[in-house]
Amino acid sequence: MAVFTEVSESEAGELLRMLDLGELRELRGIPGGIENTNYFVTGEREGRSHDYVLTLFERLSWEQLPFYLHLMKHLAQHGIPVPEPHALPGSATAANPDGQLQYRVCGKPATVVDKLPGRSELAPTRAHCAGVGEMLARMHLAGRDYPRHQPNLRGLAWWNETVPVVLPYVSEAQAALLVSELAFQNHVAASPAYAALPRGPIHADLFRDNVLFEQGRLTGFFDFYFAGVDSWLFDIAVCLNDWCVDLASGAHHAERADAFLRSYSGVRPLGAAERRLLPALLRAGALRFWVSRLWDLHLPREAALLQAHDPGHFERVLRERVACPPVF
Repeated sequence: MAVFTEVSESEAGELLRMLDLGELRELRGIPGGIENTNYFVTGEREGRSHDYVLTLFERLSWEQLPFYLHLMKHLAQHGIPVPEPHALPGSATAANPDGQLQYRVCGKPATVVDKLPGRSELAPTRAHCAGVGEMLARMHLAGRDYPRHQPNLRGLAWWNETVPVVLPYVSEAQAALLVSELAFQNHVAASPAYAALPRGPIHADLFRDNVLFEQGRLTGFFDFYFAGVDSWLFDIAVCLNDWCVDLASGAHHAERADAFLRSYSGVRPLGAAERRLLPALLRAGALRFWVSRLWDLHLPREAALLQAHDPGHFERVLRERVACPPVF
């Protein structure tokens, strides 16, 4: 979440009026993140103020967006606390009951979603991890009947394309690890056990800063713009690699991981094959974010507000996952 495209108050106000969300009262760019342009937007209607998030998509195309926006709508309608996109009034049809959820702002595809209450918990406890595990399992089950399909665009195919691009920017030891781990993940992905993993829409980026809590209660998952259809186990691995590691060392935090997995399994029990493959998928999740952070650091785009993430963190996580694979 950064500001690559400057949006004027008049442009934001026109969109709010078009969506019948009232008159613009505040427009504020959101720093952080590295993919899209985001603003907090406050609209006033009938004397009451409401907060929204305006997102302009810098990489996703107009044709790709329906998967993400309708997934969020689908999950919201199934009781999962996610930002619900606002439809153009009167745009619903029999073929598209959700209506139009995407627009153009400054020539870019855009959407407006509700701003969820709460704040991110950057120092999670067992209780926070348990809440995330339970809600993630509920989200996976709620997405089973989602009819649209789009692969995880930052999955194995992207790793195979991107690792050669970042190799010139890393040390010899780092390059050796990237190449060997990529070969390992290609081997895992070719196995029958991997092909049989349960699959469906996944968030694929459910880090601490993409979950909200209020007075200890989980109030929302957001930032679904890396979502895609992939193994649910990969989604679990991405979460464990952020919620259940020591940030300084990348080491596994067994107590938080146990809380997460117990709560997840209480809603959707993990199969024996999933438990066996989880250590390999933890390595996959670490590789995915190490590669993407190297790419963002060494091949950046200009933005008015941009905070690049440290690639070294996921290098440490990957090395820990290889050297000390946890037992589940």
